[in-house]
Amino acid sequence: MNGLPRTQHIMASGVVAAIGVWVAYISYTQQPEGAFLFPRIISTVFACLAIWTFGKAILGKTKVGNGLSFEATRNILPGLVVAFVFVFWAAKSLGFYTASTIVFFILLSLYDPAPHNQPKTWIKRGIISIGFLAVMYSLFALLLNVFTPKEILF
Repeated sequence: MNGLPRTQHIMASGVVAAIGVWVAYISYTQQPEGAFLFPRIISTVFACLAIWTFGKAILGKTKVGNGLSFEATRNILPGLVVAFVFVFWAAKSLGFYTASTIVFFILLSLYDPAPHNQPKTWIKRGIISIGFLAVMYSLFALLLNVFTPKEILF
């Protein structure tokens, strides 16, 4: 068996575990405490699952497949760039709901196999994005009653 896929799996799951622990740490050290109750629950579960996956990868107890090909990397890269822009700039600059809706629309446009030269598909993407905004707002603001980052819009 080739060691490269296992090494890729160990590295990738290690990075995800480190990010999970970092996000959990941040959620436990921020104020006001009440605003971070929901993020603490989610980040703790995420960190535990990520550490578990990393441990399984180190022990060689996971099926690793064939590794990450150049084509798969090329397909994932635009989504990663959009995610980094969202996390490090858009959410603070545009507001959580506005940035989330724009990012969702961009990701939907990038990965939707429907043709990009038909107005009907763009209208469908817009309606789906507005529905996404409605669900996000209903979930966080109305149902869970948690704080979200508030900046320019929302």
